[in-house]
Amino acid sequence: MELRYYLKHAILLAVTLSISSSVTSVPTCKFPAIFNFGDSNSDTGGLSAAFGQAPFPNGETFFHSPAGRYSDGRLIIDFIAQGLGLPYLSPFLDSVGSNFSHGVNFATGGSTVRPQNTTISQSGYSPISLDLQSVQYSDFHRRSSIFRKQGGVYEILLPKEDYFSKALYTFDIGQNDLTSGFKQNMTFEQVKAYVPDVLRQFSIVIKKVYAGGGRSFWIHNTGPLGCLPYTLDRFLVSASLVDKYGCATPFNEVAELFNSKLKRAVVLLRKDLPLAAITCVDVYSVKLSLITQAKTIGFENPLLACCGHGGKYNYNKNRKCGSKITVNGKEILIANSCKDPSIRINWDGVHYTEAANKWVYNQIINGSFSDPPIPLKMACYRMDH
Repeated sequence: MELRYYLKHAILLAVTLSISSSVTSVPTCKFPAIFNFGDSNSDTGGLSAAFGQAPFPNGETFFHSPAGRYSDGRLIIDFIAQGLGLPYLSPFLDSVGSNFSHGVNFATGGSTVRPQNTTISQSGYSPISLDLQSVQYSDFHRRSSIFRKQGGVYEILLPKEDYFSKALYTFDIGQNDLTSGFKQNMTFEQVKAYVPDVLRQFSIVIKKVYAGGGRSFWIHNTGPLGCLPYTLDRFLVSASLVDKYGCATPFNEVAELFNSKLKRAVVLLRKDLPLAAITCVDVYSVKLSLITQAKTIGFENPLLACCGHGGKYNYNKNRKCGSKITVNGKEILIANSCKDPSIRINWDGVHYTEAANKWVYNQIINGSFSDPPIPLKMACYRMDH
């Protein structure tokens, strides 16, 4: 598996260099804005605005206080914005201090592609599924065009009309669609069986954004579910299903199936949307290599949550990162962060640390894990397939 992985990406890198050398005379894309759709992997404060702030120690490393992100610091989407010279994205749902002049983040933690038939208190999944995020985007596009003409603060805080066609549209969602099935005690085969419908609904949203003028799409596949402390603890994975790195093989296989079908869905989207430049990014392979090669890269304890309380993986679903208990009338933080998050990969059992997010970003930025294999700053160009 390791040899195949390195051969695959050695070939991809060679192709990337070839493409890069052939487009050196082509100017890089000047994305004036980013519109992001997704779940907690790219949520910069949507869930916090709707249901209460992600508690301390979330945000401790970079923001030095809770900042709406389920991490100690910045997410991959933050590094993408920073790399493009844009400000961090304000969440659509946050009415306090938001600036939408260079884009909007519609992602919320716990979001799924398909609407869930449960409340957030029942399942933990956000009611703001991808179809609703697309409705929010459409409404934002329409209303911002109207209000910006009024001038004043609206002109300052809302994007220019031509930004919508020139923007980068980023997507990172699907992980929760898979885990929701396991939470309902579905078998692996049952979860695999509904993946095509998840991607059908995903494709519908891409087409809606395209119909609204979106042209440049940057889509992340889903990460290795079987390597998350949450998965390993929540679903009581037996030792026989665990690989030599400690990851649960069947869960990773489901993620791999999702990713392979996502890639096919993107191929069809390219045919249906002739003016779209769609880049599919293999973050699964990057995250898997980060976890399986942690020590050689400079990280440690890849399957241990940095912020948590107790258990084999320092993860307890009833005492998540930031949980407190009251002793003699005084609140005490019992699920605190580890000593040095900068050398840890997993933050809270589900999400990644800032250090891990930055490492992943640095691997994907040059296009060596992308299809087509072009850098982020060239993602406005449609490549022949």
